[in-house]
Amino acid sequence: MADSDTPKAEERGSKNFIEQIIEEDLRSGKYDGRILTRFPPEPNGYLHIGHAKAIVLNFEIAKKYGGKTNLRFDDTNPLTEDPKYIQAIKEDIRWLGYDWEDREYYASDYFPILYEYALKLIKKGKAYVDHSSQEEINRMRGTPDKPGEESPYRNRSVEENLALFEQMRSGAFKEGECVLRAKIDMRSPNMHMRDPVMYRIIHHPHHRTGTKWCIYPTYDFAHGQSDSIERITHSLCTLEFEHHRPLYNWFIRELEIFPSRQIEFARLNLNYTVMSKRLLLRLVNEGHVTGWDDPRLPTLRGMRRRGYTPEAIKSFIHKVGIAKRDNIIDISLLEHEVREDLDRRALRRMVVFDPIEVEIVNYEEGKSEELPAANHPKDESLGTRLLPFSKFLYIDREDFMIDPPKGYHRLRPDGYVRLKHAYIIRCVDYEINEQTGKVRKIYAEYIPESKSGQDRSGIKTKGVIHWVDAPSSVEVELRLYDRLFSVEDPLADKSHDFTEFLNPDSLRVIPNARAELSLKDVEPETHFQFLRKGFFVADPDSDKGKPVFNRTVELRDSWAKKRGGK
Repeated sequence: MADSDTPKAEERGSKNFIEQIIEEDLRSGKYDGRILTRFPPEPNGYLHIGHAKAIVLNFEIAKKYGGKTNLRFDDTNPLTEDPKYIQAIKEDIRWLGYDWEDREYYASDYFPILYEYALKLIKKGKAYVDHSSQEEINRMRGTPDKPGEESPYRNRSVEENLALFEQMRSGAFKEGECVLRAKIDMRSPNMHMRDPVMYRIIHHPHHRTGTKWCIYPTYDFAHGQSDSIERITHSLCTLEFEHHRPLYNWFIRELEIFPSRQIEFARLNLNYTVMSKRLLLRLVNEGHVTGWDDPRLPTLRGMRRRGYTPEAIKSFIHKVGIAKRDNIIDISLLEHEVREDLDRRALRRMVVFDPIEVEIVNYEEGKSEELPAANHPKDESLGTRLLPFSKFLYIDREDFMIDPPKGYHRLRPDGYVRLKHAYIIRCVDYEINEQTGKVRKIYAEYIPESKSGQDRSGIKTKGVIHWVDAPSSVEVELRLYDRLFSVEDPLADKSHDFTEFLNPDSLRVIPNARAELSLKDVEPETHFQFLRKGFFVADPDSDKGKPVFNRTVELRDSWAKKRGGK
């Protein structure tokens, strides 16, 4: 390649290593300038934030270079797969904002081709039927430090292997009675090259092919060949597939098929959670969470229910970048991106978490008025709403103290405070509940000349608190979600089960908060900032009659303080 065609150092530095590889392939004319990627989920569970990274990478890198992205379900195990997962995966990808158009494929579509590939390898003397048990196969594979030993069935003739493989397909054998293995190298330092299993017997109907097949290709045999069948140019995989690449390349060479190029990148790992499907399944099945859409889980369905937006998730993935080494990302970075996104879009509302009644003693009995309030302080296009105001209000209990410390700027006896969007009030008296010792009711005067936006009172207040009109307020349920685990890495301590590190405060429910009237009827997934309290989203349970809101994130990173940060 001429020097003039070599990208400058600063140009290379501005691109991730995958983009550099693709641009080199485009310059060299590899694949005739064509770019085709794919996202290949197994339909045996729900997608999580780690899958989102792969989705964003595949779709956006193809789009950047004028290519396309296929959606392919690697459905090679009928025992664990379910059409409900297929539907859920498609919904999640669309929610993230991506469309595979008409390019929806299934590995099961290729079962006839894969079977022919297996026959070709048998005829070349590169595959054999093995009647060893799974335990025996595992033992004979050896260890990373010890070479494997050859199966006693390894040197069967081509004719015998063809006949036995046909019997496997016709259902003549029981599950586990035999398998088809590739004949490669039992002494290879790469364990994946030690005669891997290509086909196993499963007498269970497949969700797409029914009972047509009773032998199914393993993931390692189907995955790379499916890429080749679709003529995928760049197979972007996470790092755990790096050691599988020599096997996939071996199949390509022996079968003489389209040479898709596999490129590995670091998977996305977050602290304060787990990403393993097996461990997530335990959390669901053991009742530690309410389901796969529990807002504490890293599943996309859980994050969506918690109020995370596709834009925030994608911004987070771009900030993390594409690396070659696995690392753990602080979840506070994700929360920061969510907070930044919601600050731009979330409507402002007032909700009192722990209500205490305030009677405005000098406000006329039976009178009420409507006060204008901006829906967003920085975006006039979101309009305004009208807040009812009358003689009886609710404020948060934490916003009143009888004997406050220095620096307390909220309501106190004989003290002034401004009600957001309303008036300045002064506490003139209060009542104590004799049984609980807590303040039961506050009596206050309002300053008529202090109306927000028209203040002529001359009274200066340092504090501004939120409130709701008592007669028109709506009772709502608040679900305050926090991090699922109390330690950064719940899997680090091997002497304890990871569930022992579950955060007991990961969910706190406030069943009877009081909200302003505008929150009476809300659509699920509508985002709000509850003033001074955090960002919330309307939960689908709101459809049951009572408004329910999930806390998405707090207004600030409170966990930084818990960890000793600033």
